[in-house]
Parts: sequence; C-alpha cells; structure tokens
Amino acid sequence: MLMDIIKSRHSIRKYRDEQISVEDLNTILEAGNFAPSAGGGQRSMMVAIHDREKTKRLGIMNLARFNRSGLIGSYVSKEQPSVIDDPGMKDGFYGAATVVCVFSQGNFLFKCADAFCIIENMVLQATELGIASCIVSRGEETFAGEEGRALMREWGVPENYICQGFVALGYVDGEQPSTKPRKPGRVVIVE
Repeated sequence: MLMDIIKSRHSIRKYRDEQISVEDLNTILEAGNFAPSAGGGQRSMMVAIHDREKTKRLGIMNLARFNRSGLIGSYVSKEQPSVIDDPGMKDGFYGAATVVCVFSQGNFLFKCADAFCIIENMVLQATELGIASCIVSRGEETFAGEEGRALMREWGVPENYICQGFVALGYVDGEQPSTKPRKPGRVVIVE
C-alpha cells in the first residue's frame, strides 16, 4: 500500500559501495516524469548521474558554497548524520552511487513546487524498489560557479534553468533508521 511506502521512507546518509541498476534508475525517473506540474506545463527536467566518481565530484561542489548561518537547529540524526551534524563531511551526497539533479525554469513562479513533486515521486518509487534515498538541497549554489554552469551546458540544461534540489540514491549501509514519532499539533481539521 502507498501509505506503507510513505511511512517506511527515510532519509539515508550512509550508503554501501554498490550501484543501482539502470532499470531501477529508469523506473525512478519515470515516476519523477509523471509528477504533477503547474498547469500541466512540465517545465522541469531531471539529469541523472549514474557514476560514483561524478556524483562525488558534484557532492563536493554541493558543499563548497554551503552557508551554515541560515540553519535552524544544529542536529539532524544520530543514526544517519548529515552535513549539519558533521561539518567535516566533504560529500554533500554522502557517497550515494547515483544522484538525480532536478532543474526548473528559473523565471517560473511555481518552479519549486514542480521540482519537489518530481522529487517526492522519485523517493517514493525508490523506496518501493528497496533503494534508499535522501533529498538534498543547495542546488542553485552547486551550479553557481563556472564549473557548475559548464556541467549544465554539457548536460543540455537550458541556460535559464535553476537546480532546485537533488535525490541521492543507493543502498543503505547498515540498518534502516527507525521512524521518528510525529510531533503533535501538525494536523488541524477545520469543519
């Protein structure tokens, strides 16, 4: 059931040294491609990096311009520590074997919503396939420099597009994290 997949999906930041299959990657990308988009415009695009060395290079770029001053709180997880928990981490994608970059038309009002619909579809599909995932931000910063812009040109990303986020994909190294209890007061029904 879909609700079981939703409840079992966790942000994974420890990955085994094992690549996901092209077939599974294509299924995950298909799920992203069928995400809803504002007005049905399909203005976003995905670029999948299915090469560990290239994902590591991009993960280093992802942290190069990371500004910690805007962080609220300073702790994410003991089981799956993030770059917030460990400032010594150098790879913003935590060693994931595959990373999908989600780009949206920069001058479009609903670019962020469109991109995150794609991202959510991909992480849920990955979960159903037994593939771990982590949603990573800092997209715009990752491609802000000349190296990032050169990669976008190489990949055929239109000049006016902005990376809204990433999906890191791989297989969890260790145990699946436990589900955190839901905080009270987050759901209100008005009748």
